[in-house]
Amino acid sequence: MVRNGHARQREVLTAAGAIPVRAPRVDDRRTDLVTGERIRFRSVILPPWCRKSPKVAEVLPLLYLHGLSTGDFAPALAAFFGSAAGLSASAIGRLLGAWQADYQAFCQRDLAERDYVYLWADGLHFRVRLEQAHLCCLVLVGVRADGTKELVAVTDGERESTESWAELLRDLRRRGMRAPVVAVGDGALGLWAALRDVFPATRQQRDWVHKLANVLNALPNSVHAGARKALAEIRDAPDRDHAERAIELFAGDYGVKWPKAVAKITDDAEALLTFYDFPAEHWVHLRTSNPIESTFSTVRLRTRVTKGPGSKAAGWRWRSSCWRPPRTAGGRSTGPTWSRWYGPGHGSTRG
Repeated sequence: MVRNGHARQREVLTAAGAIPVRAPRVDDRRTDLVTGERIRFRSVILPPWCRKSPKVAEVLPLLYLHGLSTGDFAPALAAFFGSAAGLSASAIGRLLGAWQADYQAFCQRDLAERDYVYLWADGLHFRVRLEQAHLCCLVLVGVRADGTKELVAVTDGERESTESWAELLRDLRRRGMRAPVVAVGDGALGLWAALRDVFPATRQQRDWVHKLANVLNALPNSVHAGARKALAEIRDAPDRDHAERAIELFAGDYGVKWPKAVAKITDDAEALLTFYDFPAEHWVHLRTSNPIESTFSTVRLRTRVTKGPGSKAAGWRWRSSCWRPPRTAGGRSTGPTWSRWYGPGHGSTRG
């Protein structure tokens, strides 16, 4: 292996700007002892056709995710990097394509070693610009016994139907996922029917944010202030007994004139108060599916910037590109309280 002149000069984008590079060429005359094929030297520091440093290649798709359109990279960053090379829309698209492979690997990973004790579920709907249908993403976020939140699954669904949720849950079970102790979600009937079929031991906890909105929609605006205060007394009660008494007071105050609004609370009272059976420091997390909304806030930002994808198929390809499966979904949520509360000797079993 000997040196053989230099390659043509090129510019490489780095965090410090565009740097002209003229890499030396190598005449590699080595051969593989087994196959007899010629071995070609490949530089790890400066791979062939490299136009960006790894740090720049990693940050550019993140800028796209946070709202910068593919056509705006060159005019926005050319002055910063000193050159527009490697900032074209097609170049950014190739970088986003690498996220497709990350997503496929994420959807096939083994879950046998994961033990999710809490699970948040929600369906996120995005508008499709050129079609009547909406894009529905079924999302699951779980928290492990040590309190770490993780994105469990995200896939396409058909209007949050029972079969869509059941197919997703069955796939997770096939990959080794055990039944979580509590699942948190809104009032979508498809989720709970699928959960009873796939993980019947999992308890249900209704999302209080969605529930409060549904109750207030069934009441006239003139009583919203008082009703919101009464509902907050139920949700923020110090224990289950106080919450049940607050439900009785709410039913007595509003049940005569607005029975449909009261039925939304009384019919789901058990599922709304499930969180009281768990450590008090977990209540604020179990009452809402906000971990999903906060995790996918940047995806919603992309939807507003692009005014939605042109078709459902293109929208799902774009969705899995602009969303990169993170290792965690919001960091530590509850702290390592589960093992202390439900450890050996406390008379409880893991679902």
